[in-house]
Amino acid sequence: MGLQKAQITVFRGSGKEDIPVLFNPEEYSVNKDNNLAVQGIPGLSGPIMQFVHGNLRTLEMELFFDTWDTPSFQKADVRKVFTDKIVGLMEIDPQLHTPPLLLISWSSLQFSCVMARVNQKFTMFDTDGKPVRARLTCTFNEVISPDQESRDVSRQTADFSKVHVVTQGERLIDIANALYNDPKAWRPIAIANALDDPRTIFPGQSLIVPSLPFIDPQTREAVE
Repeated sequence: MGLQKAQITVFRGSGKEDIPVLFNPEEYSVNKDNNLAVQGIPGLSGPIMQFVHGNLRTLEMELFFDTWDTPSFQKADVRKVFTDKIVGLMEIDPQLHTPPLLLISWSSLQFSCVMARVNQKFTMFDTDGKPVRARLTCTFNEVISPDQESRDVSRQTADFSKVHVVTQGERLIDIANALYNDPKAWRPIAIANALDDPRTIFPGQSLIVPSLPFIDPQTREAVE
């Protein structure tokens, strides 16, 4: 069984083009992080944090190209044979007004993306000065459609900020329990409504109930 080669599939309009990678990368890294809003609260030993949104997942890999030790290319300019095609993946598609959609495929790695950055480093030259060996450090940003995310991810938390009207005898912990399924999650409601004392709410009062999840480093019991 032959060695499986990494491949870049380029989608332009209704067509596609496969760009084989000359040598498989030695390694690659996939990065992902979240954007969190931090709110300091007087009297607490640490801030609370609210999830805002997830940031882009990125793929980073180094691609190696060589025409000097590849007899079929007769020491050709590595830019004309290989690297210009990779750098060209950042050019704007005149029909879509965006760079082309890419699919990076290598065994279990299937990464739908656009190219965000490429750094070219030429490391060997022929006697006339033309480069014959290059390393390209590439960064790809993942592309996920909203429809795909809604199918793949089940959201179990509150969607958006809501307004709740306080009823007779209701406390913040009761509201948090009813809307968040967690009576200890009363603090975000108190913060959103600038309540100095969470025990002073009254019937008929309209309270903003912000979206979740919140990450609270405190282990204090809920206010009764």
